[in-house]
Amino acid sequence: MTSPDNPAVWRRMPPSAGFTLIEVIVVLAILGLTLALVASYRSPWSRTLSADGAAAQLAADLRLARSQSIASNSPVVVSVDLLNHQYRIGAAAPRPLPGDLRIELLTIANERQSGRVADIRFNPDGSSTGGRIVLADGRRQIDIGVDWLTGRVRVADGS
Repeated sequence: MTSPDNPAVWRRMPPSAGFTLIEVIVVLAILGLTLALVASYRSPWSRTLSADGAAAQLAADLRLARSQSIASNSPVVVSVDLLNHQYRIGAAAPRPLPGDLRIELLTIANERQSGRVADIRFNPDGSSTGGRIVLADGRRQIDIGVDWLTGRVRVADGS
């Protein structure tokens, strides 16, 4: 019978499965480089995308305010703060608008709180005080219109 202490047994045994230290270091280096590339990736940013996204979000929130007014049978006010680039629906927390956009608001005189804050009020019957919000990035202008009779919100490219 042969024993493990016998050198002839060691020659017949297959090499043990495993990795050498060099192989482990190479794999860790490749994983480290991959992680560095993934972590440093930033998606391309565009001013046009920023303006489009802000206009779409603001229009959706105006539509939401109209729906809330109808559902709760009470007026809902959307306040737009031109100086601080933000807006608020009712008593909710302010929502920011991109600081690099120029914002203009056209509404009736009774809904202007000051030179920098104005409101668009949605009534329970679906109507509103109406108005127009303009978001511009220098090259392009997006108009968000609120119809006074129906409260309908529309977004148009004003360029």
